[in-house]
Amino acid sequence: MPSEFTGKHVTVAGLGVSGVPAAKVLHGLGAHVTVVNDGDDERARTQAAELEALGVTVRLGDGDTLPEGTELIVTAPGWKPTKPLFTAAGQAGVPVWGDVELAWRLRGPDAAPWLAVTGTNGKTTTVQMLASILKAAGLRTAAVGNIGVSLLDAVTGDTEYDVLAVELSSYQLHWAPSLRAHSAAVLNLAPDHLDWHGSMEAYAADKGRIYEGNRVACVYNVDATDKPSTEDLVRAADVEEGCRAIGFTLGTPGPSQLGVVEGLLVDRAFVEDRQKNAQELAEVSDVNPPAPHNIANALAAAGLARAFGVSAAAVRDGLRAFTPDAHRIAHVADVDGVAYVDDSKATNTHATEASLAAYESIVWIAGGLAKGATFDELVAGAAKRLRGAVLIGADRALIREALARHAPEVPVVDLDRTDTGAMLQAVQEARRLARPGDTVLLAPACASMDMFTNYNQRGDAFAQAVRELGA
Repeated sequence: MPSEFTGKHVTVAGLGVSGVPAAKVLHGLGAHVTVVNDGDDERARTQAAELEALGVTVRLGDGDTLPEGTELIVTAPGWKPTKPLFTAAGQAGVPVWGDVELAWRLRGPDAAPWLAVTGTNGKTTTVQMLASILKAAGLRTAAVGNIGVSLLDAVTGDTEYDVLAVELSSYQLHWAPSLRAHSAAVLNLAPDHLDWHGSMEAYAADKGRIYEGNRVACVYNVDATDKPSTEDLVRAADVEEGCRAIGFTLGTPGPSQLGVVEGLLVDRAFVEDRQKNAQELAEVSDVNPPAPHNIANALAAAGLARAFGVSAAAVRDGLRAFTPDAHRIAHVADVDGVAYVDDSKATNTHATEASLAAYESIVWIAGGLAKGATFDELVAGAAKRLRGAVLIGADRALIREALARHAPEVPVVDLDRTDTGAMLQAVQEARRLARPGDTVLLAPACASMDMFTNYNQRGDAFAQAVRELGA
């Protein structure tokens, strides 16, 4: 059956996680698909061969030239808006979509609504919590988008869903102008990916796109005070009539908010007479782990679920059933009265700030690739909690200098090595600094690629080193 893409000349920008599925879907819809890709390595050639066997044209090593006759570009989310390909597209009047935009437009008339989540940190955990809650309510759902099931697979596959829990990055939102979620949440905002977006204002604006056209609820972080705040993004959004602003806070909630009261997660948003009443949703101890930033994630997930009509009991059951992914503030072991915690996923200062706030006395293992970050504010805020610090990685000097300025009394071990074996030495040095009751916390505040393939490998190296301590 013909589609709007039948006979259309579509250029897919980038192979990989999003590009290959997009090319296959568009080819299946009858489009003339050309894939352009910057790289020409073995992996790209393998992917190209797979697509060329279907009849898709692939141009490797040339991601900047606009193919003649292009009527639409579908881009991988990470491609910068400043690339010459997009400049040429703008001059030619060719629209540019991301894979999220394509998925949104390919939904059927009875498609499952989207509950969408973005933020600088906590997106994956919150979406997984949300999916767990929705499943506890008996709903057919999946965690999709930046994680789990591909969005394109979710909207074009045979599986029927009642609702989708969707993680969206700022990159994906930039290229998704038509997205209109049932309800959405922005968890937090902190400087990140500014080299891609160009400024904090542009980054925040792309995050804020998630609220555009929301039908039921815009969920925001009451405790976020940076400007622009998540509440500012709600105020700026053009939503459907009747859509509500729903706040979440680690404090006592006001009307139209979710929050915490005496160890309980409570709802004063989706109850009758919210001026006077509150609904208990779960206990703080039902959140795994019950660190402050993770409780905030749970409240955001609960807010989206409640906006979709989910019961309080399902919120509780879903949170109890949720198990976080590895390397996210994961307790590895206790050795000689000291807890060892792996938060290798804390690859920026905002995530590390939340991680450090979860413990009272810390030996901090940090360092890696700073990605242009500065560490003064992070160190100043955590100084009173630090028993000591062990620094690894290419940009460790930046953290060492911040410690010297803001926590000069904290002992620092600077490991002048960037090989993967440095982690064992780092853990051994942390053990020497720690005292019973302390937490040795891997929360690097940096990317991992100077020493490791990714943050997963870094966290695995930490866990292995801890196991060797207890052997």
